[in-house]
Amino acid sequence: MIKLIVLDVDGCLTDGDIIYSSDGTETKKFNVKDGLAISSWIKMGYYVAIITGRNSEIVQRRAKELGIVHLFQHIKDKEKTLSELIDLLELKNYEVAAIGDDLNDYKMLKKAGRSFTPKNGVKEIKELVDTVLTCNGGDGAVREMIDILIDENDLRDQFLSVWI
Repeated sequence: MIKLIVLDVDGCLTDGDIIYSSDGTETKKFNVKDGLAISSWIKMGYYVAIITGRNSEIVQRRAKELGIVHLFQHIKDKEKTLSELIDLLELKNYEVAAIGDDLNDYKMLKKAGRSFTPKNGVKEIKELVDTVLTCNGGDGAVREMIDILIDENDLRDQFLSVWI
């Protein structure tokens, strides 16, 4: 049973584009369907964490909007951070699902009991993960992952009861 979902940001929660305005402001685009699935997972009583290599106020804002309390930014060793979080939450690796799209996610994905990458993840990650999704990062990949986990763990009625 998956109890913790771990998310990479750039290339998974977003399409991977990083846009700077002339005044240096950074922008990112998030998918609303991903957000609804994430907040539903949390409302069902499970955990969500973001582990990202970059540092961004936008990600902090998005995490707060969705109710994600486990936010780790500017992380160079995602596997170590995941290990510490698993210990903190008193979970086992097989209770963790993770999504990542590039080489800096490799060890984190290998540690998770269930691993995913968006359709546009890099070759090495596609060869590693359990599931290559049909959606690209930032285009519903996280929602697709959560839908798969909901069905695999027979949680569809609980998921729907959050809203219906």
